[in-house]
Amino acid sequence: MRLWHQSIITKLPRQQLLGQHRELAALRGNGWGRKHATVDYVFDHSPYKLYQFHVIVINEMKRRGYHPNEKWLNPNYRGIHCEPYQQLSPCPLTNPIYPEHDQAYLNDCLSNLKAKGIIIS
Repeated sequence: MRLWHQSIITKLPRQQLLGQHRELAALRGNGWGRKHATVDYVFDHSPYKLYQFHVIVINEMKRRGYHPNEKWLNPNYRGIHCEPYQQLSPCPLTNPIYPEHDQAYLNDCLSNLKAKGIIIS
């Protein structure tokens, strides 16, 4: 499980974009707080930040003509198998959303994609 650097979301191939949506949905649902080696840092932040990141992915999916479930645009929604948050407190939108998503993280993401034969410039 991995969150791609937000600056490359618009450049991800279909498979990685749709995979990112599935991973975000899982993290927002029953995966919240469960150990995931590469994304444990998200649990150091408000779940609202995960929602903010998910909105970026959903907007890109919509731009490409996909039809993700609109329920995911509700910050309290956590999927059909998980009780919603009662009132998740908003937090400021930062850029990047996660401070861990620095230049080194971007380089790691690009290297990971390159190893899969995907070159993003």
